[in-house]
Amino acid sequence: MSGQTYQPQNRLLRWFESRLPIVGLVYSSFLTYPTPRNLNYWWTFGGILTFMLVVQIVTGVVLAMHYTPTATAAFDSVEHIMRDVNYGWLLRYLHANGGSMFFLAVYIHMFRGLYYGSYKDPREVLWILGVIIFLLMMATAFMGYVLPWGQMSFWAATVITNLFSAIPGIGTAVTQWLWGGYAVDNPTLQRFFSLHYLLPFMIFGVVILHIWALHVPGNNNPAGIDVKSDKDTLPFHPYITVKDNFALVCFLILFAWLVFYIPNYLGHSDNYIPANPLQTPPHIVPEWYFLPYYAILRAIPNKLLGVIALFASILVLVFVPWLDTSKVRSARFRPLYKQFFWILVICCIGLGYLGSKPPEGGYVIAARILTVYYFFHFLVIMPLLGYVEKPRPLPASIAEAVLKPKKA
Repeated sequence: MSGQTYQPQNRLLRWFESRLPIVGLVYSSFLTYPTPRNLNYWWTFGGILTFMLVVQIVTGVVLAMHYTPTATAAFDSVEHIMRDVNYGWLLRYLHANGGSMFFLAVYIHMFRGLYYGSYKDPREVLWILGVIIFLLMMATAFMGYVLPWGQMSFWAATVITNLFSAIPGIGTAVTQWLWGGYAVDNPTLQRFFSLHYLLPFMIFGVVILHIWALHVPGNNNPAGIDVKSDKDTLPFHPYITVKDNFALVCFLILFAWLVFYIPNYLGHSDNYIPANPLQTPPHIVPEWYFLPYYAILRAIPNKLLGVIALFASILVLVFVPWLDTSKVRSARFRPLYKQFFWILVICCIGLGYLGSKPPEGGYVIAARILTVYYFFHFLVIMPLLGYVEKPRPLPASIAEAVLKPKKA
């Protein structure tokens, strides 16, 4: 079904639309936009992520009104928010746990893209913009983790910023620039607070580009084939909006359970102790969504090589559209790739588990094995599969895939 043109009936609306066609843009992009009729619930996480971004921005702006970004008052201002501000406890728990839910949704969204080949031609720019959003999210979350100025916040900032000192020649200067001095202190906190406030709006801008890049070639779909006729599509509203809203409600139930029943489950108890530069915690760990990358960092005995591996583990995602040499998009029709995909998922979960453990003994050995496999998957397995794998026959059209579904 091709998109319909917005025709306002009201004279005032016609006048406004002729000068600034915002309503028409929304109408064609989110109401009548033709969408593949075989989209499943894994496609709903794009809308969930947009909603969670808005939640993070709104709660973050209100929290910033009560937060004091100084080393002497930051911890107390967080306690003030929790105890004295009306519904401050709710705002903080929504914001803190919202970050975790945001990353949960983005990881599902990314793995969905890897499974169904949503990074392939003509959606390479769409995928790269998604990786940029992911990088901005990681930077924003790390800086936000420092703001409570508890023990884990302070020492996580110390450990992570010290990584930049491994850069030959300019490492020390870069680290001191991040700190605003010669150690993590008040200038560091103020810089991180400013950037933590700014970056979500940058993320919002890149999200707009991401959506724009999506609407140029149109949605990918579980069959991984192009739209061939109007029978292959449905208007975005009400078919997709109903599905998206149902998935959002289910996601919000999980979010609410986390906020109201176990709000501190994903946090660390040491962060309820004021930052003390003279007392190092026995085991420094970042938030759960950084743990796979933390495991990769610690798996390499050399500091510089560990930092390179850390950044390479994210940078390699940018080149996935060209590393995957197969002409078939969806893993539904790629029996070998499907198996290696699930091995990659297990590998990433394993790295997350190892990142939460002390860097000693068997944990380090296992982290090294999984780190090697992580890069091996992208740099060796994906390119080779395009030449050795024999895909299953593709359906003739999306409509045929819906009417005569094949076994996955």
